Amino acid sequence: MSENKAGKYFILDTNILLHDPLAFLNFEEHNVIIPMVVLEELDKIKDRNKDVSREARVAIRSLEEALKEARPDEIIDGVKLSRMHGEHNAQGTLAIFPDYQLEQNESVLSLSENDHRIIQAALEIQKDKAPAAVVLVTKDINMRLKAKGAGMKYVEDYRTDQLIDDIRLLTKGFYKFEGDFWSQVGEVETHQEGRDAYHTVGRELLPQIFANEYIIDETNHFAARVDSYDNDSVTLMDLGVERLMSYDAWGVRPKNIYQAMALHALLDTHMDMVVLTGPAGSGKTFLALSAALQMVVEQGIYEKIIVTRNTPEIAESIGYLPGTEEEKMAPWLSAITDSLEALHKHDESMESSLSYIMKKANIQFKSLNFMRGRSIQNAIVILDEAQNLTASQLKTLITRCGENTKLIVSGNLAQIDSYYLTAVTSGLTYIVERFKDYPGSATINLNGVVRSSLAQFAEEHL
Repeated sequence: MSENKAGKYFILDTNILLHDPLAFLNFEEHNVIIPMVVLEELDKIKDRNKDVSREARVAIRSLEEALKEARPDEIIDGVKLSRMHGEHNAQGTLAIFPDYQLEQNESVLSLSENDHRIIQAALEIQKDKAPAAVVLVTKDINMRLKAKGAGMKYVEDYRTDQLIDDIRLLTKGFYKFEGDFWSQVGEVETHQEGRDAYHTVGRELLPQIFANEYIIDETNHFAARVDSYDNDSVTLMDLGVERLMSYDAWGVRPKNIYQAMALHALLDTHMDMVVLTGPAGSGKTFLALSAALQMVVEQGIYEKIIVTRNTPEIAESIGYLPGTEEEKMAPWLSAITDSLEALHKHDESMESSLSYIMKKANIQFKSLNFMRGRSIQNAIVILDEAQNLTASQLKTLITRCGENTKLIVSGNLAQIDSYYLTAVTSGLTYIVERFKDYPGSATINLNGVVRSSLAQFAEEHL
């Protein structure tokens, strides 16, 4: 190995390159080392019928691009990344560690497991590169614990796409003013555009704002949405609490001010994307579906409703299971069918109503793993359970949305099932932060459980 001690050394686990195939370019002037076993794992994954197979192939091609002109000894010592084409800030080196040379003995982890080979490689590099800092980077929480227990001084999660350090800092999509709003306003300019009133107030009143943020006050007498702002002033579109609470979509009316703000954003055709966060039972899916039916069936603004979510359990086998894609997806989209049933439970024949609506609204159930490569036009896309997706997976879906398409993303950051994601590294958190100042999107945190008193008690006390 090279004796160059400049910068830190980062050893990447396989899941880092599956999470972000170009991750090795994101360590600036520092040096990146990839154990040989990681290449073996990428090779096994690249040909599978899985969503991550594409990431594995992209990672392999990118690594080949970085190392293709290097000699074997240079690859082990480290190849300068600055010679790679494209826009990146990598000024360090990339090396492959020959972990097949590691010898098994009683004092180390079993090298028959790939995770243990990566940890043992990291320990060898830590010893060889001392006193330089050597960091093992993995999204596997259990692997981080084992590595620390085995003697690694520095073990980290991959944080390049982590935009906040504490989930409590995540924007809620609205700002609740303490006390009465108008009692704290100095100068104000008001003008009318049709039925809407716009108020321009000083920026010092609302120093931390972003596009389409909703403003409410504790008295429940004032509700508005940020229309525009500059360094000196903010222009608010006056919504009125009573007007907000009177919104109706497919027979559904909001039960609280948070649902009212969500319904307002959902029904606004200028919003290309609406993100709904909040606890279980707050009405995310119910509101999304009722607004979608209103805009497709009643108003005819869109032609169809596409409902999707990540289905890792059936990613490999869905193509071989009997039945249509909709039938295969049904167990994973029961939240949608439950909501449809709730919307039509008082109909004379609920089953006939559901069949009619499914056909009339052209509701399609699709697996997220098969959305890649599509171009979706004139549709409302509802992405459910988005908290279990990475930023890369969400980018895949968002970039599929074409002309006259509205994307509704919903998720509960307290219910993450992925081994490799936390509330702050979830793709849902990432897009809330990335799109918070995009003029064509709105985020609403549905604060409060409306499903039942039992569900609310469980959310608050369990």
